[in-house]
Amino acid sequence: MTQQLIVGLIVAAAAFYAVWRWMPAGWRRGAAQKLAAGTHRAGLIDEERAKELAASLAKTSGCGSCDSCGSCAPKAPLKQPEAEQVASSPSMHGR
Repeated sequence: MTQQLIVGLIVAAAAFYAVWRWMPAGWRRGAAQKLAAGTHRAGLIDEERAKELAASLAKTSGCGSCDSCGSCAPKAPLKQPEAEQVASSPSMHGR
């Protein structure tokens, strides 16, 4: 019985982590604020630590969050240097 309870807690923790990790960034920031405020109201941590907790929980953990890396931002087209433009243009030398 105890073994099943421990396995259930591990599975629940893994599911919570997966949901938190792939949650949209806006939702994660809101949930982090609510969780930190709840722990402060319950008297588990002081106000300073609650702010640190909210900031820590709201951070992204790399790719998949789309709010910090900027890889989805539109990129400006690269311009060719003038030397390459002249070299690649058709010339009048071959009549």
